[in-house]
Amino acid sequence: MGPIQVESIAGRKYVFVCVDDFSRYTWVEFLKDTSETFDVFKALATQIQREKEVSIVGIGSDHGREFENSKFQEFRNIEGIKHEYSAPITPQQNGIVERKNMTLQEMARVMLHAKHLPIKFWLKL
Repeated sequence: MGPIQVESIAGRKYVFVCVDDFSRYTWVEFLKDTSETFDVFKALATQIQREKEVSIVGIGSDHGREFENSKFQEFRNIEGIKHEYSAPITPQQNGIVERKNMTLQEMARVMLHAKHLPIKFWLKL
């Protein structure tokens, strides 16, 4: 998700959101640029497979350039991960992640509001 209009103190303006379809457990990573997506996904996939002693069978995403590249495809082939893309211009097919994105944005607004920041900061999210 992104770019977010107000970047973080560390200069991050993109959010990589990964949701487990079964448990709805969510991992969130903040990125400076979408080019970091592959490295973040690879690290997360490796961590999950080692910690949980499971293999990732498949992933789903939109047709973003960060998911359609040779590095991503090579890693998926090596790990045996099937990749299903949603139809173009159809965010409804990624409904779980899209709803999670909305929830994360609402949570950020609430936290900013709770700290009594001026309205201009939390309306831009």
